[in-house]
Order: sequence, then structure tokens, then C-alpha cells
Amino acid sequence: MTGADFWVSSGHHLVDRDENGGLVVTDAFLQAYLARPELMPPDEACPVERGLHAQLLASPRATISEPEITLVADADAQENLRFFLAFRDALLAHPTLEGAYLAFLRNGMGKIPPLFIQHLTHLIARNAFDAVEDGYVLRAAECFWRLQKVSVHEGAVLLADQETIEVHEHNREHSPLLNMLGGPAVSELVVLTDENATGYKARSDAYDLVLNLSDASHGRAALGEAMRIWTTHFLGFSPEYRAVERFSDERFGWFLSLDAEATAIGNQVWQGGELDETVRDRILALFTFTVPDHPRIVAEKRGAPAFALLASDRGRLVRIKPQNLIAGLPLGIGS
Repeated sequence: MTGADFWVSSGHHLVDRDENGGLVVTDAFLQAYLARPELMPPDEACPVERGLHAQLLASPRATISEPEITLVADADAQENLRFFLAFRDALLAHPTLEGAYLAFLRNGMGKIPPLFIQHLTHLIARNAFDAVEDGYVLRAAECFWRLQKVSVHEGAVLLADQETIEVHEHNREHSPLLNMLGGPAVSELVVLTDENATGYKARSDAYDLVLNLSDASHGRAALGEAMRIWTTHFLGFSPEYRAVERFSDERFGWFLSLDAEATAIGNQVWQGGELDETVRDRILALFTFTVPDHPRIVAEKRGAPAFALLASDRGRLVRIKPQNLIAGLPLGIGS
């Protein structure tokens, strides 16, 4: 590992690396899933559920048949067990977790529980960003697996971890003093700056640092760099994303969206439609890039000018889909 450890909660210490740097599943990694509350048998669990769980803890790659699963009394426990076994088998079908992630991307991630995808993204990101020391880039990468809340404070567009914001809002509701002081919950968190960015790794698992997207040279540029690192980790190449304030009269040959909201907005821009003020207000970051001249890219799109965008939903939440950074490129069949 390079420098101080970070994102320890990803569980990266439970997996191995192959000779090319990809992550390899271990029994300890699978056993950690079995220790999750969704899979741990409760006190009232039936003997079959307890027995299957004990069998998997002892041998997490064991084959469990469907008839055995149907003997579990609780229907939810049956479903959770099926989800885990399907996910486990999908991971084990590939030499690395990165390979499994790409297979999920090709076959549709909708079949995998979002919690599993979130954790897999977190773990692979820990590998992809292992050598990165820039606190801004690492904080931007958090957005790939952590839901973000957008706040505007003192004229700045800020991204804060939604779960952390919820904790602060809950504490405020139960504290007359905090309630009296007022102000948005984000104002109680720490905005990432040059002074504290060097200490990012030490507090990385707290998710309590705020990213200022109004800062083009740090916030948006860091997100663009995180996008590049993520894509390169999987494909071996990536566009160079350039943060811009607005589009002028460029004629684009491709576009990429970082989230579902951005897809709808990007389609409007692509078709030459006018965006009303409320829609424009939800656009958080714009990037331009050139489609790479690479053999894995469809020939007619290589070198085309393109744009990428990030947007929030109407509730001011940001759900980045990092798989779009790969699937959103014009890759040839089989790439």
C-alpha cells in the first residue's frame, strides 16, 4: 500500500491481488458478507437456516441446493440467501472482482442488490485509487458509492455525504441549542481545503468532509481526475476530462452522463433543446473531452468532441453511476 491507509471499511484487507493488480476473492471476504445483519440468523431462526449459515461460514464456497433453501422457514431469509449465493457465484466465475464488475455491467446490474454493487464499487475504488495522495481526488471518488446531498451555502455549491447530513439533522432535532442556532446541516461539516486535504486519509471513513463544486480548479477538476482514474483502472485508457463553466457553440459527437438525471438533461442538450432555469439549476458539473483514439473505441467515434455532465435530482440528491464512465463510452462489440 502507498502512504497511510484509507477507506478501511471497504474491507480491502480481506482480499488478495493477482499479478496484474486485480482483486481476488478470498474465503475471509465471503465470510464477512455472511456476518452482515441481512444474512445472520436471528434468535428465532429455524434450525435449517442456522445450519446452512454455519455450513457457509465454515466453507463459504459450499454448494447449497435450491431444495435446501426452500426448507428455510422464513421467506425473507430464503431470498437473502439466494441473493448472496448468486452474487458469490458471479464473483467466483471471474479471476478478479474487476472482471466480475465488468460482467455485471454487460449483463445488467439491475439483478444485483444495490447494497452489493455499492460495496463492490467501494472495494474496487480502494484498489484503483491506492496510489493517489490528492485528498480532493479521493473525496470526489467517494461520490462513486456514497449518496450525496447538494447544498448552496454562502454562494458555493457543496456536496456532503447524505448519511452524514441525516445524522446531523437528527442530532439537531434532538438538541434545542442546535435547533436555535439554525443554518443548514452542511454548515456544521468541514469543507475540504488545501489546509486539510493532506489529512483526508486519516478521516476518510468518517465521510464528513464537504466537496466544493464551485471551486473549478479543485472540486470539479478533482471529480474529472477521479473519473479518469476509475475508467483507466478497468480499460487501461480514459478520456481526459476538462471541467468547463458552460458550453459555447461546440458541435459534439458524443456525450456521457454520470447519473440518471444527467442522462435526461444530456439528451435535451444533444437534441438542441432549451433548458429551463430549474433544469439548468440542477446541473452541477460540465466536462468536455475528446473520445480516445483507441482500438477498443468504435472507429467512427475516435477523436470526436464530447461532453459529460453531472446533475442532481429534484430532491437535491446526487447518485453517480460510475459504471456509466465505462458503458457510456462508444466501445466496440466485445470490449
